[in-house]
Amino acid sequence: MNVKLHTPKTLKAGSGMSSMKQFLLSLLATTVSIALTFGTAAVVDYYKKKAAKKEMVMMVISDFDKTIDNVMKADTALREACRLELELANHPEEYNSKRFSFPSLWSSVIEMEFPETTQKVFSSSIETFNTIGNANFVNEVSSFYINRDKYKTYVIEQLKNDVTNNNTLSSLKSLLNISFPEYVLVNWTMLQELKDSRDKCMQIMHVSEEDLQAFSKQQQVSTTKDPEAIAEHQKMIDEFSATLTKIEEAKDKIKD
Repeated sequence: MNVKLHTPKTLKAGSGMSSMKQFLLSLLATTVSIALTFGTAAVVDYYKKKAAKKEMVMMVISDFDKTIDNVMKADTALREACRLELELANHPEEYNSKRFSFPSLWSSVIEMEFPETTQKVFSSSIETFNTIGNANFVNEVSSFYINRDKYKTYVIEQLKNDVTNNNTLSSLKSLLNISFPEYVLVNWTMLQELKDSRDKCMQIMHVSEEDLQAFSKQQQVSTTKDPEAIAEHQKMIDEFSATLTKIEEAKDKIKD
């Protein structure tokens, strides 16, 4: 059986080198195009992940700062209560004139609340760990929130039970049964632990105080309502109210 091999026209004498050159150039162009496409996508993806990582870190540390501010305020209130308690221990005769100074002090502690939105976002998904990509940071964040939960138990809830169950202001002895020096010590100790976790997170992720200030300002701007948007919203409410009124008036005119 005879098999005839046909030479492609593009490779016939006089045209082979030119066609091969065109083919190589086309192949090169395709390769470069693919590389640019995937390379650009990789770069975009990298910067998206980097931005998401930075935003998550800033959000968490900002949440830390809000908690620490509240615990510092509690520290001030508890120290003042401790000072007053010592004065009453030294001068029992001043009980009636000073006892009503205590409720405002302990109320600032037992009414303290910590929004848990950031904690839940951080703790709810493995995606958070993948975004952060730093086990040391994740561990410190976990430690912070564990200590915050302990603070709720050993300071806020315990003090609330003490002032609620002991009929605290009924007598000097009842008031002195609340050991404010112990609360000061526990509050101060836990405050240091919270600050320590916060500082470690700052160091691990190379975040400066300036970075946090910039993020805080950005958050304030983003949460500030646009006056035009407010006006538009009010206009919609007014139109809805007017429409509702007309419908109700129409309903009253209709006889059953």
